[in-house]
Amino acid sequence: MIANAEALLKPLTIKGLTIRNRVMSTSHAPGYGKDGKPQERYQLYHMEKAKGGIGLTMFGGSSSVAIDSPAAPWAQISVADDSVIPYFQQFADRVHGHGAKLMIQLTHMGRRTKWDTENWFPTISASARREPASRTVPRAMDKNDIRRVINSFADAARRCKQGGLDGCEISAAHGHLVDQFWSPSINERTDEYGGGLENRMRFGIEVLSAMREAVGDDYVIGMRMSGDELIADGLSHEECVAIASEYAKRGLVDFLNIVGGQARDHIAHAISLPNMSFPVAPFLYLPSAIKREVEVPIFHAQRVTDLATGARAVAEGHVDMIAMTRAHIADPHLVKKLMEGRDDDIRQCVGAGYCIDRIYVGGDALCLQNAATGREATMPHVIEKANEFRKVVVVGAGPGGLEAARVCAERGHSVVLFEKDSVPGGQVNIAAKAGWREALSGIPRWLFAQVQKKGVDIRLGTEATEAAILAENPDVVIMATGGLPNAGHAKGHEHVVSTWDVLTGKVEPTGTVLLYDEIGGHNAASTAEALAKKGCLVELATHDLQIAQEVGTTNQPIHLRELYKLGVVMTPNMELIEIYPEGNRLIAALRNTMTDAEEERVVDRVVVDYGTLPVEGLFQSLRTRSVNDGETDLDALIAGQPQRWSGQPGFALYRVGDAWTGRNIHAALYDSLRLCKDL
Repeated sequence: MIANAEALLKPLTIKGLTIRNRVMSTSHAPGYGKDGKPQERYQLYHMEKAKGGIGLTMFGGSSSVAIDSPAAPWAQISVADDSVIPYFQQFADRVHGHGAKLMIQLTHMGRRTKWDTENWFPTISASARREPASRTVPRAMDKNDIRRVINSFADAARRCKQGGLDGCEISAAHGHLVDQFWSPSINERTDEYGGGLENRMRFGIEVLSAMREAVGDDYVIGMRMSGDELIADGLSHEECVAIASEYAKRGLVDFLNIVGGQARDHIAHAISLPNMSFPVAPFLYLPSAIKREVEVPIFHAQRVTDLATGARAVAEGHVDMIAMTRAHIADPHLVKKLMEGRDDDIRQCVGAGYCIDRIYVGGDALCLQNAATGREATMPHVIEKANEFRKVVVVGAGPGGLEAARVCAERGHSVVLFEKDSVPGGQVNIAAKAGWREALSGIPRWLFAQVQKKGVDIRLGTEATEAAILAENPDVVIMATGGLPNAGHAKGHEHVVSTWDVLTGKVEPTGTVLLYDEIGGHNAASTAEALAKKGCLVELATHDLQIAQEVGTTNQPIHLRELYKLGVVMTPNMELIEIYPEGNRLIAALRNTMTDAEEERVVDRVVVDYGTLPVEGLFQSLRTRSVNDGETDLDALIAGQPQRWSGQPGFALYRVGDAWTGRNIHAALYDSLRLCKDL
């Protein structure tokens, strides 16, 4: 049991509402909403956390209270009319059935949304100041707008109570409408809602007063707010403390959910949603300071990735509830495992930010290392035993191979795992060498510990051969052999080296380096940082419109920040077309993808990232011996049915992850989970 576990497991009572422990998940928007409602997928996702022992789970990050705050951009929840109430009731019944409490976050986005979606109404705000993140210029609200939005908040609160939710919070963080009135970076009004802090607080006071009148004194209402906007022209820590104190003193809020930062632009957003480049709990000092000034319970979330950190925060009195939102995306059963003394079985969040990054490009929240999250209707978090046990051989101990071995072992199968390297991890071991990406190593570390505990026959430093595999007399062979760097198609590509070569230390470039990126992921940006830190003069060129184009909101700004700091030259819209030696240096020819104009660079090294190509020699040699010619029944995979070759004499052959084709860690894990859960 971790230190201070008893502090986490102690109940908390707020206005007669007793929450069974001090662990929660904050409101967020996983992109699971459908038609503006939290339907089955949304509900099952939160119900899994309730099954896993969480005390309080909050949903509907940025749930809209009005029709001019569209729910559409990120599959949000709309609380703008009574049609949502039956969904709330069903949702509450599901979560309450497993002992947890359920709350929602209500908001009006103000300028922090799009006008060209859903109802096509103008965005509104305290003042007509453009928001860089949404790139919209709002209309300054008049008195009619203010009255209407206040009434919308009140009506939404009533719907929450009628829907059986245990409470609600308003969002006054991350640049939503209430804090758009608070923040001097936005509010330029000269009426009673602008000017000094007392006036800027007025709109939020009126919102919460109307909500309280609508639901009565016994219903729990809280507020999520910043403890410091961390921007030069924004709310200072002292002003945030003053706001929190005033709202609590007036009895407007029953709890405060404190975060750090703002989200008005890309770098501010990345800071307010800290990734693995940040230390654990980087903003804990903010709720701690506010807790000293108010009498209401204090909640906090921001990169609290492990229970030990959460327990310390509660035990030392910094907060009353600790939110582990992304940690529950990685493992929704973490509280249950703690209570059962299995904290070493918790799959700890590594801070990759894949879940959030997907949302901001229009996708749904998925965990980089847990393929069941968000797929609870079809993918299990707890693996059931098979009816018939088989012998399974897995080749490759990267993430895909480790997950295949883990799931097959959980099913009760006898598993042999071959890995030619002396350590497991595959390509993750390379990615983790790139500075602040080191935390990725936690993914294979957890998987490897699990396969060890499940009794998998692990053969590290042993290259699988056709003869060695056949000697095991397997029923199933799963190829997880990964991929190797693709040198690309430019003329003279024999003169290039890969990002792998640089990160592994196989090649130690010096002098001037052109790094060409055709993938747009983390690899090239991370390698550019590593090269620049070693003293190289680096130009990072890409075919894409911008550097690291496939990297999302919580990670791309951090890459760009570091590249700017290190003096890396960033050149988008260029294609590498030729490399040739000239003396003891290289000439790299680039073509502008917009104009076709060609340029040349004289450099000491050309480093490229074209992704990977599958390692498939062994797979191809085994195909003719297998009962399925190495074919995966895709229809059965999607339907959650066993592969049709199960039970036939001989062995069935499958491939997962980059052995199939180059993708990412999540794809490899999802390949393995959905294949092996039915073997």
